[in-house]
Amino acid sequence: MMLPYLPATLPFPTPSLDLVEFWRHCAGRRLKFQACAECSVARHPPTPLCPHCHSKLITWIEAPSIGRIFSYTIVYNASHETVGPYLPYNVVLVEFEGMDNLRLVSNVIDAAPHELAIGREVVLAWEEGPEGQLLPRFKLHQGD
Repeated sequence: MMLPYLPATLPFPTPSLDLVEFWRHCAGRRLKFQACAECSVARHPPTPLCPHCHSKLITWIEAPSIGRIFSYTIVYNASHETVGPYLPYNVVLVEFEGMDNLRLVSNVIDAAPHELAIGREVVLAWEEGPEGQLLPRFKLHQGD
């Protein structure tokens, strides 16, 4: 069994009303994002109103399992006492084909800092987090 990327004891925030559905999908190992049922623009984090056309009609769409690193940083200073032993760790913004301007904050769990690069492909990998919640993490895509 592989140890979690970050400690399972890290506090998990109580999801806002808009995020409850996102986390419910994650619990079923499905990465889905909210989208407008009228103009089809995907968004994250979820909101009650489409920022593009202002519709209140919502749907949920499946994300591709492969994304790309839009940006990243390496964290060297603990922001919470429980992550101290896990330093350094990465925080990445992952973007997905066909989901313009939608990015997910996550981690690449199998990469050394020098292996990360903007534009590098990553593949979805689920990891158990605080209170058993499944977290969408990523691994470096090895290609075909």
